[in-house]
Amino acid sequence: MKLFNITFLFFLSITVGFAQNSINGKVVDSQNEPLPFANIILYKIGDEANPKGTTSDDNGNFKFQNIGNSKYKITVSMLGFETKNIKEFLLNGDKTINITLKEESQTLDEVVVTAKRPVIKQTAEKLIVDLEKSEMINTSLQDVMRKVPGVLVTNNGISIAGNRGVRILINGKTTRYMDVETLLRDFPADNIAKIEVVEQPGAEYEASGSGAIINIILKKNVRLGTHGTVNSWIGEDNGFEYGTGISLASYKNKLNWQTSLRHSKPTWRDDLSLVRTVGNETYNQVTREPYNPNNLTFSANVDYYLSDKHSIGIGGQWNRRKSDRIATSKTVVSDTNSSNVLFSENTFDRDRKNFNINPYYEYKSDTERLIVDFNYIDYVNDSKNTLSDVSGSTISFTDRRYIQDGKYNIKTYKADYSKSYSDNFKLSFGSKYAKVKTDSDLQSFTENLTNGFDLDVDESSRFVVDESIFAVYSKINATFGKWSFSGGLRYENSNTDGTSYFTKNGQPTVEIKKRPIKKIFPSASISRKLNDVLGASLSYSYRIQRPSYNSLNSFATYLDPYSAGEGNPNLKPSFTNNYQFNLTYEGQPFFTIGYSKTDDVIFELIKQDNTTAQIRQQEVNVENNSNWNFRLFAPLSFVKGLEGYTGIIVTNTDYQSSTFGVDLNKWNLFWFVQANYKLPWDINFELSGNYGTGALEGQIEVDWLANLDVSLGKKFLGDKLKVNLGINKVLNRGFVGTIDYGNGIASVESNGSRQNVQLRLTYSFGSKFGKKKTRRNSAKEEENRIDSNN
Repeated sequence: MKLFNITFLFFLSITVGFAQNSINGKVVDSQNEPLPFANIILYKIGDEANPKGTTSDDNGNFKFQNIGNSKYKITVSMLGFETKNIKEFLLNGDKTINITLKEESQTLDEVVVTAKRPVIKQTAEKLIVDLEKSEMINTSLQDVMRKVPGVLVTNNGISIAGNRGVRILINGKTTRYMDVETLLRDFPADNIAKIEVVEQPGAEYEASGSGAIINIILKKNVRLGTHGTVNSWIGEDNGFEYGTGISLASYKNKLNWQTSLRHSKPTWRDDLSLVRTVGNETYNQVTREPYNPNNLTFSANVDYYLSDKHSIGIGGQWNRRKSDRIATSKTVVSDTNSSNVLFSENTFDRDRKNFNINPYYEYKSDTERLIVDFNYIDYVNDSKNTLSDVSGSTISFTDRRYIQDGKYNIKTYKADYSKSYSDNFKLSFGSKYAKVKTDSDLQSFTENLTNGFDLDVDESSRFVVDESIFAVYSKINATFGKWSFSGGLRYENSNTDGTSYFTKNGQPTVEIKKRPIKKIFPSASISRKLNDVLGASLSYSYRIQRPSYNSLNSFATYLDPYSAGEGNPNLKPSFTNNYQFNLTYEGQPFFTIGYSKTDDVIFELIKQDNTTAQIRQQEVNVENNSNWNFRLFAPLSFVKGLEGYTGIIVTNTDYQSSTFGVDLNKWNLFWFVQANYKLPWDINFELSGNYGTGALEGQIEVDWLANLDVSLGKKFLGDKLKVNLGINKVLNRGFVGTIDYGNGIASVESNGSRQNVQLRLTYSFGSKFGKKKTRRNSAKEEENRIDSNN
């Protein structure tokens, strides 16, 4: 009998320890009206750092499931109402808790909640920049990116720790066929909820890429009623520029929709100066290339909530960019006895359009989430450029014309599932299938005797790619006391067929190159809380960089009379091993060491032919590439009234190839600062700057460079109107450096137009400023804490 009692008590203790209970209830106001989108946060006593959260539905109901026996407390909050705290209680069975929230005594206009800078959190896999509570006076994605520690925004794009191979995603979807320059300048910051800088992508991400992933997570409309924003901007860069846009959103009953329309016509200019020696002659070339594209974007999405756990939706976007410009070049060829000049123009006429549609289904409970979606992209890029000499030249040149029509079609099917078995263990797995078809038709023409153009069949080609990629992955997240672990495996099976149609020796020729790849890509991270403020993590990922489709086409197109770009049909994928160590202080980035080793890195090789004086740019596989980076960050809050970050980044880049004679190694240091300061009359002053001792941009060794941007912002009309004056490129040295061709050295200077001034206005309207509706808004603070480790 004693043995029986012991056994019974043992099994009873197991049953009690693993009991799964539920907590449900309803949130109402003092008139017993239901309050949707109230935040309900459940804290387990002794483990308050890992709360569970949910929001009330349209009827004010909420529910927590699979809750173990223990002691808990609850906090309920909502904008416009006093926060209510439910005292500690013991849970040993299902429990119902109904909550009544009292209105705050002050009016909405008296409630001021500001955060001058975004909330930043560093995990082992990614850096999370939460913009929900940031004032975000500046209203473009480019301004937002300057707020991210370690991200440098310059004329040549975005770099992280010296690596420019950065991929941008929007809600996890590719922007591969979008115009990134326009995206940075035009995308409104008010639409962004979070930015994730993923330097060690987990198994849920595509294995493609050698640099970091920037995932832009857009805000989901959670406000009842209808509201929107209108924004406009004007500026001066390489001429007058402007843009405008409107966005609308509505949430009524179970239907939630958002739509936006944007138009812009920015201006800028790229200047290139190149001085090189060919034999006993010096070639001094100066090129100016102005840009003034006409951009139009329309987007919309609709969500319908079938129940509190099931929802369906569809989203879509259409973009068009038309650009016509004339790049002018002057090349002086001289020796000790003579000097000649070639004036030339390259006239561009480009029209690019892309359309995508993305239907989805989502199931979400307290412990499970399933997302099934389909994404379709149709992209067209048609271009014509004519390269010709100009009167006054003393060097003859045969004019050329290129007409290239590109069509791209992508279909992606994806399913992701995750389940939390407890607060300390989560399992995720999923699958993806992508089908890509591209068709690029290049027609090359040369000038005839009547000043017309004849088709040059030997220099023309058509290149068709048919690619399929199948992937499956699994991943676990586990926590053991102060330790956290994340690990996953991703298997990708890709088959790429490239077919070239061209004329060889007067005969139509077809060449097919097949590139099958089957690989497993592991990723893992482990982190530990060292004490109340310090944390450390170590992470690893293995990735692939596939060649771009156009880079596989072997035919050349002239950029100016003396240089041309050429494809490489023998280009192979590169594979990278990434390692990273992070030290955090109160969850913020503090110190980072990163190392990557890439085999067969894709490298833009620049060669000079001393016989023809021609320069050729071609992507090749360089056998060995390694990169070290050391980063130290510090907040500026120790200065009274100042918010922001400063830091230094030290990098070492090394390229080695016996095949192409590449031997490059360079150390450089970057210092950066991003600061906010509140001036009198509630004017927000922002400053972003950086200085670098140099850089290795592929084959170009760059000398010191610097950049400085400032802006002033203020809110009017009860925060409905935001006004911002930005002065970019106050200090902008650009790229000044040298290129070693192997048989000669050239000095190069690449720079954009100087100072850019922009005045931006954003006006918000609708029910989000009505008190009755605003009380239904969710104050996302606790939810962001919970979701930050997803």
